[in-house]
Amino acid sequence: MAEQKEKKMEKVVAEPKQKKGRPDEHYAETLVRIYGKDIPGEKPVYVGLTYIKGISWAVSNAICHILNFNKRMKISEMTKEQVDKLESFLQKPQLYNFMKNHQRDFESGDSKHILTNELDMVKEFDIKRMKQIKSYKGMRHSLKQPVRGQRTRSHFRTTGVAVGVKKGGGAKKK
Repeated sequence: MAEQKEKKMEKVVAEPKQKKGRPDEHYAETLVRIYGKDIPGEKPVYVGLTYIKGISWAVSNAICHILNFNKRMKISEMTKEQVDKLESFLQKPQLYNFMKNHQRDFESGDSKHILTNELDMVKEFDIKRMKQIKSYKGMRHSLKQPVRGQRTRSHFRTTGVAVGVKKGGGAKKK
């Protein structure tokens, strides 16, 4: 009888409760740094490239196609040569003009594809230029109104005075 109790005790001690989600033994977090951005190693190349600011799904697909990468290959499985090849391609991407995110630049007239923090700076300078020349889009930006033709009757009221129904103060209940 004492032996049966010991066996039961062993079973209880031997099986700790497992946490929900991934088992700890299979979970190994790896980060790969590509073009100044940490990308989880468990992500496929197609998905992982979209973590870089300025790379959309279409551009990620085009990069995988041009560089002959398998889209389903994990980021952590990439070799050092493949990462270097990818970074050198991102320095000067050879994409069609319609895929680039800064077409017909105001100063040079060229189409460029801009990534990371430089994208924020270029966007800010473009908005400042539009405000300075007082174009329609620039005026809409300065008034904090929608720029791309959205309706304003029920939205975009965060900057102005609240619109609502006022209670009537003159009528008294008997």
